[in-house]
Amino acid sequence: MKIYGITGWKNAGKTGLMERLVTEITGRGLTVSTVKHAHHSFDVDQPGRDSYRHRAAGAGEVLLVSGTRIALMQELRGAPEPPLADLLARLSPVDLVLIEGYKQCRHPKIEAWRTSAGNPLIAPGDPTIRAIATDTPADVASQVDCPVLNLNDTSTIADFILRELDL
Repeated sequence: MKIYGITGWKNAGKTGLMERLVTEITGRGLTVSTVKHAHHSFDVDQPGRDSYRHRAAGAGEVLLVSGTRIALMQELRGAPEPPLADLLARLSPVDLVLIEGYKQCRHPKIEAWRTSAGNPLIAPGDPTIRAIATDTPADVASQVDCPVLNLNDTSTIADFILRELDL
C-alpha cells in the first residue's frame, strides 16, 4: 500500500481536496482508502443506540455490522493515540491510502493553502511537503522550493501524486 498526505491549517481546503482526489483517483480504476486525523474529541455513534450503550457500559471495542457497512469503534480510555503506522496496518490492502492531517508524520504530503485563511505556509520548514496546492499560485511560488499547483485543478494534483508514487 502506498500512502500520500494532504496537510495544512484549518480552512485551507484539505477535506474538499481529499474528497475530489478520492473521486478522481478511483475514477481512474485505483482503489483508495482514507485516514483523517482529528485534533478534537469526536463520536461517530449516537446516544441511546445499542452500540453507544455497549461503549458506555465499558466495552473496549464495538463492531457494528450491517449489510452495507462495518464500523469498528475502539475506546482509548486514557491510552495514547496509536501511531499512524499501527493504524495503517489495520486497513485492508488498497492501491493508495490518502491521509488528511498528520502534519508531524514523515510521509510525503501536499500542503493545501488558502490566502483567506491567513495562516503561514508549512512547506518552507518541512521537507515531507512535496508540493503546495493553493488558490493563489502566483503569490506562493516565490516562497517555496517545490511545485505549486492550483488547488482547484484536481486532475493535475492527482497526476502529481500518482507520478510521485509510480501508480
